[in-house]
Amino acid sequence: MELVELTPELLRELQLKQMDMLVYFRDFCERNNLTFYLIGGCLIGAVRNGGFVPWDDDIDVMLPRQDYERLTVLWNEQESNERFELLRTNDTVFTGNIFTTLVDKNYTLVKANQANLNVPHGLVMDIFPLDAAPDGRFRRKMQLFWTMIYSLFLAQVVPEKHGGIVSLGSRILLGIFRGQRVRRKIWRYAEKQISKYSFEDNHYVTELCSGPKWMIPEYPKEIYNGVAYVTFEGEKMPCMAGYQQYLTMIFGDYMQLPPEDEQKPHHEIAYIDLHHPADTAGMTRKEN
Repeated sequence: MELVELTPELLRELQLKQMDMLVYFRDFCERNNLTFYLIGGCLIGAVRNGGFVPWDDDIDVMLPRQDYERLTVLWNEQESNERFELLRTNDTVFTGNIFTTLVDKNYTLVKANQANLNVPHGLVMDIFPLDAAPDGRFRRKMQLFWTMIYSLFLAQVVPEKHGGIVSLGSRILLGIFRGQRVRRKIWRYAEKQISKYSFEDNHYVTELCSGPKWMIPEYPKEIYNGVAYVTFEGEKMPCMAGYQQYLTMIFGDYMQLPPEDEQKPHHEIAYIDLHHPADTAGMTRKEN
């Protein structure tokens, strides 16, 4: 598959169009008293650049687990906007993601890993849950175990890049549990296990659905006590009150630019059209 090369001009056009999603999402959260934070590269960009990092190609936000679950319910109850669609894998929809996404269907963007999926291929904003990390080494290890089970059976993809033993074990498990119904039961049970801990009863929080690199770190929950605001492309956007500590824990001296070879978009894009709507013919779950 030939991938799209994002020129600086095309990337900047993509960034500015993605802002429509973020503003719409912010306004929805404000109306419904939902807390969310800019995270990762977007937060660095806000602090260091006043907007997007020049090479960043997406927007990432995070909600505390309770608000993350409320988001789906409230969106389904209130939203009838045909342009923006909230997607989360369930009994009838398969996205290939272990987190929620917001899709802007006014434009077309097909990620390489979703090229064969029947989902709306528009501009995408990633929405992650923030979970409590349980006190106690054994409970924390079990949370990480169930996170891997959740990721495997929801995404249904063997993690080839994360070690031979992990890949082999994943392939064996998917081979044993082949049916969609049993796979859904497994990942739903695993999701309950990873999200059952409360912020009040534990001292740290963690990002379990942001990928293998991010599920290991634990952040003092005090970082998330309260909300601060940063300017992002001329818009006031919320972040965690302790955003400086958060960024330092993840990136070190976050005001310094990374090596030049890391200053590039990180998503593989199969097709992009920023002038025409995405194909919204419908969604179906993946059949294996």
